[in-house]
Amino acid sequence: MFDEFLLDSSPSRAPVLQGIHWLISLAAGVLVFLTVFFGLPVLFVPPEMKVLIAQSVILGSVFFFYALFLCYVYADSRHLGLNTWLWFAVTLLLNLVGYLIYLIYSAVKTDNWKRATLPIAYILEAILVGVTVLVPLIYTEALPKAQLMTFLAAPPPPPPPPPPPVTAPVRVFRRVTVEDIMKAPTVIPKSLAPIRDEPPSGAVGVVGGVPGGIPGGSMGGVLGGIIGGVLSSALPPPPPPPKAATPRRIRVGGQVEQARLIFNPKPEYPPLAKMARIQGTVRLEAIISKDGTIQDLKVLSGHPLLVKAALDAVQRWRYQPTLLNSEPVEVVTEIDCNFTLQE
Repeated sequence: MFDEFLLDSSPSRAPVLQGIHWLISLAAGVLVFLTVFFGLPVLFVPPEMKVLIAQSVILGSVFFFYALFLCYVYADSRHLGLNTWLWFAVTLLLNLVGYLIYLIYSAVKTDNWKRATLPIAYILEAILVGVTVLVPLIYTEALPKAQLMTFLAAPPPPPPPPPPPVTAPVRVFRRVTVEDIMKAPTVIPKSLAPIRDEPPSGAVGVVGGVPGGIPGGSMGGVLGGIIGGVLSSALPPPPPPPKAATPRRIRVGGQVEQARLIFNPKPEYPPLAKMARIQGTVRLEAIISKDGTIQDLKVLSGHPLLVKAALDAVQRWRYQPTLLNSEPVEVVTEIDCNFTLQE
């Protein structure tokens, strides 16, 4: 079968493709590979290195076979005596379709259908295998979304700890001791000692003072104790100690303008979220310090697969310090990080 088939390995005829044809095809493939590898990041958003290499290899391989088709049509049409430049132009414009038309036309002219049927079968088989492999990689919507989201969803938070047991109020029992009993008088005295109105010798008092007061007429006596107790109970309690001064902090909104952003690196798209085709917005609450750095960053909403990338990026953001009455103040603001897949 292969002896009669007009392939390069057929012993019944000389090979159509020479070494120069393979060299030209290889040079075309390498040239396209280098052009895509170095030109694609300049014209479009630079993809990842693995994706860039894969795209360059695929396009280089396509142009290698394209140049090989052209070389084969050029050499075989000259060998069969057909219009070389006509079929070369048809293959150049129609690519694979033009090559298949040439194979069918040459089979009709030479009355040898094996030279057309077997290459067409190989080409159709390669196209079928390529479509079977590439379609699931291009259209990722065919993946089971419900099961995938179940695997990627964050686990629920643990239940709160039980409340502490209620302690019973402590009841204080006062015990009566023997000393308390001995202090109390047991009998009523029958007579009382007379009270002398004269002050003791050597005592110095004040006119109108209390007889028997403290020498020197001090207010620390009975009257002073009564007046002092009344005055102390009437005076208001001392004021509480002053609290430590807290830094002035304002919130963006209303009459307060948004802080000016001077450095904002974009978050890197997580590979797992990109494979799962997850996109959305992560909303964060942050405190912009007096020097413009991010402090106390909190997550308000967003997908769990996108939160880590948003936190890492916003933590490095820098703002111009916000001034209030010519003094820098802290600002509370909300930040949105949008993750969108590029088609």
